Amino acid sequence: MRAALEDAGHAVDWARTGEEALLACRSEAYGVILLDLGLPDIAGLEVLRELRDKNRLVPVIVITAQDRITQRVAGLDAGADDYLVKPLDIDELAARVRAQLRRRDGRGSDLLVARDVALDLGGRTVRLRDQPVALTAKEFRIAALLMRRAGRFVSKAELEAALYDQDQYIESNTVEVAISALRRKLDKDFIVTARGLGYMVAK
Repeated sequence: MRAALEDAGHAVDWARTGEEALLACRSEAYGVILLDLGLPDIAGLEVLRELRDKNRLVPVIVITAQDRITQRVAGLDAGADDYLVKPLDIDELAARVRAQLRRRDGRGSDLLVARDVALDLGGRTVRLRDQPVALTAKEFRIAALLMRRAGRFVSKAELEAALYDQDQYIESNTVEVAISALRRKLDKDFIVTARGLGYMVAK
């Protein structure tokens, strides 16, 4: 699942225990949480209840082998936003993650449009004035995050979090290199930079 979601353009942190998951959620602002109920230390539903008790509104998709209706109801009542039973289909999982991100962002589709650029999160395509543009995986992730937050500045740290998971070494100039490439491929004025604030795509 981790490899498939990374291939789909997401940065993924993998917490092996409930305690690790709760600790990670205290320090990171996640877009979506995939929560397995069969954790080795804390019951998955207890992790979910603690997240909700802390008023953390991040979307949570429960993933479990428990498929009885009563168990699904318990998961949803504890605060889950969605429920998937293993074995699951990777394409369906990716689609449900996109759906939760759309709902969180208040979007109706996976198509993001800013100025002359159209970016399809599902199809992973980018078009400039209706002409296809080839982006690397890192360039696509940065463009997607900036376009999802069009009109607002996004810090370098937030962009790095979208590129790397906790186990990867962050190269100091990766964001700058990707921003430079996006300006070259999409438009030199497409991304605005403000010292101390970060980067922004105008609506």
